[in-house]
Amino acid sequence: MGSSIDGLASGLNTTSIIDSLMAVEAQPQTQLKTKLASDQTMISTLQSLNSKLSSLNDLASGDSAVNALNLFSATTSSPSLSATATTSATAGSIDVTVSQLAQGQVDVTAAMSSWPTDGSGAPAHLTLVDSTGKQTEITPASTSLDDVVTAINSASGPARAVKVPAGNGTYRLQLTAATSGAVGAFSVYQGTAAQVSAGTATDLMADPSAAVVKAAQDAKATLYAGTPAAQTITSGTNTFTDLLPGVSVTAAAVSTGPVTVNIASDSAGITKKAGDLVNAVNDVLGFVSIYSTVTRTTDSNGASASSGGIFTGNGSIRAVNDDVFAAMSMPVNGKSPSEYGINVTRDGNFTFDAAKLQSSLASDPSGTQSALQTIASRVSDAAKNATDPFSGSVTALIKGQQSEVADLGSQISDWDQRLATRRATLQGVYTNMEVLLGGLQSQSSWLTGQIASLPKSSTGA
Repeated sequence: MGSSIDGLASGLNTTSIIDSLMAVEAQPQTQLKTKLASDQTMISTLQSLNSKLSSLNDLASGDSAVNALNLFSATTSSPSLSATATTSATAGSIDVTVSQLAQGQVDVTAAMSSWPTDGSGAPAHLTLVDSTGKQTEITPASTSLDDVVTAINSASGPARAVKVPAGNGTYRLQLTAATSGAVGAFSVYQGTAAQVSAGTATDLMADPSAAVVKAAQDAKATLYAGTPAAQTITSGTNTFTDLLPGVSVTAAAVSTGPVTVNIASDSAGITKKAGDLVNAVNDVLGFVSIYSTVTRTTDSNGASASSGGIFTGNGSIRAVNDDVFAAMSMPVNGKSPSEYGINVTRDGNFTFDAAKLQSSLASDPSGTQSALQTIASRVSDAAKNATDPFSGSVTALIKGQQSEVADLGSQISDWDQRLATRRATLQGVYTNMEVLLGGLQSQSSWLTGQIASLPKSSTGA
């Protein structure tokens, strides 16, 4: 707003007059700003809906993936054994006897105060050989055992080293396999790789005061123990992967006898997934309902009025709502979703009967899982059709509103310039009026003075 030009000549509050005139002039811009605010609210609400639909799509597409509902629980008859099952498992049981746990090799050298030197007086080389025969030659920076430890650990060979006090100022090098199991076995020599190949290097474990504290070994488990079909399985760790298709078993201790591993359908897990899907669908439908509700109010005169929600009358939003609802409620192979615990309410939402689904899973597990996946796939398609970045109906609405907001912003900016020019014009008009009135007042005062100074005529009787 410009500076006040309220005039002394006219006595008018010209600033107030101009502000009133500008308020009338600005009405088109005010309408544009109101429309802009409405569009921005619509964009925000559409984005929230889009987010809920995207979450629904992620959940439903996950449930409809191959074997996604082929869930199993794995239990064992002993705490010494634990089991896990993936979606590729099948129901059943098997007996397992664990006779040996896996361990990594641990060697300790003879006690020494420093690392030995070679014939030239330089620190002797060190060579580690892994279970495949690969050699890792190490050159310590000095005869300091700390430098030897650093060199071994920096070489990324088959073992890691640590210096352990052995008394009287001496130390042992403890070498621990980098990999558990038989595959992590290693040998350690004083000498170069060439000397190891030639058989002239010194095996550090051959020293009488050196020791292999732990030998590298695999875990061993036996299936069908005590029968002609006995089968031994080994693992570099204490986990036996795919002991059965999709089933892994981890041993915490050697078993004293056969341990039974049971694989059963996880009806609780399947039920949770179905319940989560129903909740996600209700979240979308409830959101649309809230913003489509028509509210009725009564004014002070008793007259009633109705006002729609932001989605009221929006055909595209209604179509999205109907698509999601239909995807969840349509029959599957002639059977109503209610047979799987998914029921439609009077309000157009869904309720979930977990007991009904579990009963269906017990009587027909594969058919029930297939039906749930069909429903999930339909819901995923409906949600994806709304949220697809390029062709989604809700995405298109958001883009359309954003385009309109950009256009309204440009129009409002144009009006800012137009109104600024109009205000300046009005200020100029009223300033000129004040100048003219001031001049007229000066002339009036002069004329009044002149008239007053004229001689008065006298008349005789």
